[in-house]
Amino acid sequence: MKRVTALCLVLGITVLTGCKSINLTIPSSAPKETTAMASPLVEKRETITATGYAVVTVQNHKNPAQQRLMAIRASKLDAYRNLTEQVYGQQLDASSTVADMVVTNDTFRTKVEGVIYGARLVSITPVGEDTYETTLSLDRDVVQDLRILYMGQLAAKAR
Repeated sequence: MKRVTALCLVLGITVLTGCKSINLTIPSSAPKETTAMASPLVEKRETITATGYAVVTVQNHKNPAQQRLMAIRASKLDAYRNLTEQVYGQQLDASSTVADMVVTNDTFRTKVEGVIYGARLVSITPVGEDTYETTLSLDRDVVQDLRILYMGQLAAKAR
């Protein structure tokens, strides 16, 4: 009986010592691996978007199919104009005429000027029965490049 008790005691100590020698701590390199696994496979890029609209029936053509194509083109140009406004801003000229403490004339004039490249066509969709909507997007990195190029052109014109 003493032998069995001694054998059990030796086996118990051996088993407990074996458990203690197992390293159960997480290595310090594990967070880097889990971070890499948790990051998205496709990198999302920040973009700006612009939308343009055009009405079909006001297009200057008798053929309805040609009017539709012209409206699609006009909505795309309007989207490019809206994108240009976001990249470069808008020049605004305003004047007001006052006579006898009454405004007799109030005019506003805006101008948008710039170059857009690298824009991606997101969609061209009909809205209702008589309008087309075009959406464009532009990567923010390209926006910064465009602004730098534009400022260089302005500096060259000033010389």
